[in-house]
Amino acid sequence: MDKQEADEVLVMELSKYRIKRYEELARLVGSIDSFARQGPSGAEYQLEIEVRWDQPRSAQGNLRVIASIDDGGFTTAFAPITKSFIKSPSGVFVGE
Repeated sequence: MDKQEADEVLVMELSKYRIKRYEELARLVGSIDSFARQGPSGAEYQLEIEVRWDQPRSAQGNLRVIASIDDGGFTTAFAPITKSFIKSPSGVFVGE
């Protein structure tokens, strides 16, 4: 897997979630979006994006969005590239 290309694809896809309002993300809690994207080289990547409460026992507060990417290969499936962000109810990114 071309890690630099995969990272670029992941950042691009995750940016689509970063621009969503808090309320839009809250409606996605508990869902996992799985899909494939092709990189500039033509390589195909598998992505998963999950939205969950940052404090799992509380159905309110900050939201954590976790994204991962791999090329479907045996070894990369067990060690995908991951990125995440946390958004507060006020729409501020936490820890950035």
